[in-house]
Amino acid sequence: MREEGQVRVRDVVEALDRISGGRMVKDWNEVTSGANPYVVTKTSHIPGKSVIEIPGLVFGDRDKPVRRIGVGMTLTESMIELASGMELDLIVVHHPVAEAANSGGVPFADYLPLYKLALIEMHEAFHGLHPGLTLLHGHRKQKTDIAFGGLPGNILHKGVTLEGIATAGALLARIREWMGHGIDRELLAAERVIRGEPTLQEATLANPALLLAGRPEQPAREVLHFFPHTGFSMAHLEQALALYPETDTLIASISRVRPDHPFVAFARERGLNFIVGNPHSVEILENGLPLAYALEELLPQTDIFLLRERMTAVGVGEIGHRRMVEYGREMAREHLLAASPRAVHV
Repeated sequence: MREEGQVRVRDVVEALDRISGGRMVKDWNEVTSGANPYVVTKTSHIPGKSVIEIPGLVFGDRDKPVRRIGVGMTLTESMIELASGMELDLIVVHHPVAEAANSGGVPFADYLPLYKLALIEMHEAFHGLHPGLTLLHGHRKQKTDIAFGGLPGNILHKGVTLEGIATAGALLARIREWMGHGIDRELLAAERVIRGEPTLQEATLANPALLLAGRPEQPAREVLHFFPHTGFSMAHLEQALALYPETDTLIASISRVRPDHPFVAFARERGLNFIVGNPHSVEILENGLPLAYALEELLPQTDIFLLRERMTAVGVGEIGHRRMVEYGREMAREHLLAASPRAVHV
């Protein structure tokens, strides 16, 4: 990349193309022709709700100058507003974006130009490029399939535990230690006090890494690591174990399963360890942070920022800010319920 001169959006696309090994869309014909295998449609077959992933420039001018870049995971209106306040020129997000769904219910063309923002997405084009996610989960990957069973995005890692990790308990301890949950716990404790909301919950801490099958002292060496939200099924699990019969440990991360899931029952029947690892809420660290540092290296003329969103929850009966509680109750009683012929008064 250039060491001198002004960086433009097209230079960022070029940098991402280098990082991804040539996977970025550089010509719109790649979207319509099917020439780029990382342009895929994601759908649950709900009418009007499918989305086409386009690893490349989604919105903005390729010649637009870029000085400040935000790297995020999932575009939201909160991220757009943060980018506005920070006067960013470009947002690079991991996950695919869709009109209105990722921009506060309004089209990109009505919103992003207000803040002079360009937008790039990556997703499948970024998968499998680095081993960090597996290393954070205590194993070194030997093989990766990013379309296991012929399903695009259905990622399966085959790995072996790192030196010094011999048991399921040690593997679980590594996950917890590396992700800095102690800081998150201190932050949540302080926020509960400041807000006067003692039961406030936070997404990362609400979904800790857990051992759902096996015992902490049970040996862990041969690992299969998969992601349930990608469409990974029981049939896929049986197929993977047939390919790698030496497996003793299963890890599901980013998305999770509950203790009564068939995956867990199957693991118990087979005498396998089953660990649910990091939740989706920390993928900004797993995948976003390496991407941000790579861009910083290739585009030293720019300032790179990590855009990390934090999700919390509290029961409406325990919200601490009294003025907003009064506001919410008044709007509900005097307008929403009074105006609704279907309102039920108990």
